[in-house]
Amino acid sequence: MSKLAHSTTPSPTIGAEIRELRKARGLTLKDLSKASGISLSYLSVIERDAGNPSLDVIKTIAEALAVDVNWFFIPRRGHGPLERAFVVRASSRRNLNLLYQSTEQEIGYSDSLLSSSIGGRFYMGLATYAPGSERPEEPLHAHEGEQHGVVVKGQLELTLGNEIIVLSAGDSYSFDASIRHHVKNRTDKEAVLVWAVSPVVFPRDVEESAAAAVKRVSGGKRSNS
Repeated sequence: MSKLAHSTTPSPTIGAEIRELRKARGLTLKDLSKASGISLSYLSVIERDAGNPSLDVIKTIAEALAVDVNWFFIPRRGHGPLERAFVVRASSRRNLNLLYQSTEQEIGYSDSLLSSSIGGRFYMGLATYAPGSERPEEPLHAHEGEQHGVVVKGQLELTLGNEIIVLSAGDSYSFDASIRHHVKNRTDKEAVLVWAVSPVVFPRDVEESAAAAVKRVSGGKRSNS
């Protein structure tokens, strides 16, 4: 676990951040209590921002939620409380790869959070694809919700269903995320994509769900043969 930056302080909405991440992970309060060893009642107090948890408690919760503790210790600069709560400065973006528990090599891109939180009905991110980058196994993903994006730099190849579409800077897309899809950079130059997705989706979870679905289908075929 990385060392905390001395110049940052816990977000004033740390309870809300914990609740949002817990829900995004698909965990109940009871699940988090069991995983962290922290009582259900105290976790409820923390999530309602009615308590003042110690750094050790925050670290324990972060470990249970499989995220670096610095996720809760981000710089929130600004003159007023609304600016500090809702504006994300370019230098203060959170690293989504840490949240995904997936490296750039594993998912094919580095990702950062543009939204002020992962709560709400959707959230936005900034994905940077190195030259020639792609997921090693090139899986096509499908999940519930919507997918939106605009290429702001370079060129990307979008596989959507059985179509392969080349997107250049300025091109955008919107589609039902239940359509199987995949993005890669086949060029020798960096590409950057601003994206929005609803609901919150973690690449590793999508991959595991897809793998489970393939296994079920394969198993069904074998049993019918």
